[in-house]
Amino acid sequence: MKISKQAQREAKLLLRSCLVNGSLDEIRVRNAVEEVLAAKPRAWRAILSHFVRLLELDVARHTARIEAAAPLAPDFQARLQTGLTSFYGPGLAVSFVQNPALIGGMRVKVASDVYDGSIQARLAALQESF
Repeated sequence: MKISKQAQREAKLLLRSCLVNGSLDEIRVRNAVEEVLAAKPRAWRAILSHFVRLLELDVARHTARIEAAAPLAPDFQARLQTGLTSFYGPGLAVSFVQNPALIGGMRVKVASDVYDGSIQARLAALQESF
């Protein structure tokens, strides 16, 4: 479904109205959706679908997933979380996952940024070079 520029602008305005100190306020999001549904402006479906997409991107931007082949020490987890928070800003939700398929090393994913220092990735790169 193609979305008009006006609908995109209105969805962005809705998103900005839902932010409090750079993070989403769930109550404001609900109120914004209710207001759009009550008023039903022109292209309201397009506005809401783009608004949902913007919300998903914002949530992904504030979510970090750290995969490691072996369990990480708590002090190392704390240092990683501190470093990511200083780089990506406050309000970052960090989750640690053990993934033995990585063989060694770790992979950090925040939104579309992926930092892969795993042995699995190095082996895959080596395989492609042949």
